[in-house]
Amino acid sequence: MIRAITILTENFSDWETALINAVGRAYYGFDTRFATPGGTPVTSSGGMLVTPQLAVEAIDLDELELLIVCGGTLWKTDQAPDLSALLAAAHDRNLVVAGICDGTRVLAQAGVLDHLRHTSNSAANLSELDYGGAASYQDVPCAVADQRVVTAPGTAPVSFMAEILHTLGLGGEDLNGYLAMLAAEHARPV
Repeated sequence: MIRAITILTENFSDWETALINAVGRAYYGFDTRFATPGGTPVTSSGGMLVTPQLAVEAIDLDELELLIVCGGTLWKTDQAPDLSALLAAAHDRNLVVAGICDGTRVLAQAGVLDHLRHTSNSAANLSELDYGGAASYQDVPCAVADQRVVTAPGTAPVSFMAEILHTLGLGGEDLNGYLAMLAAEHARPV
């Protein structure tokens, strides 16, 4: 069973990690848990109140295969928790580490994106930081996976989910069918 933790903060962007957690749990049997700074309840940008299972400070990397940082407005403030040591250690242990939207900023600050292909909401979003990965930035509207790290703009929760599953070695016809179903919304009627 894949054990996954998604890190949430106050005003997190609830749509960004909903698919990977729902599909992972419902279709692939993931053990999905949520962590917040101090283990306190948080409210999403859409008003959803979440009571996490644990505090970020209590995350045990020995019990994980996947660590996700959900985006949200807090990551661009001085109230953002410093996850650098946790994320660097997760990457060093070869866990799948994923960040979407401003969650990519957290990976950049931890040095995780310094030597691999990655994306974010924009290159400017990451250039505000002191990080060494600018030359490897990919200006694409979908998720990018490299060296067991998955990044995506906040507008790409579907490809974020797909790249995480592929990186975990999951996929096949079931995932292809699910992706086709989600993509059908964007097909133009004849």
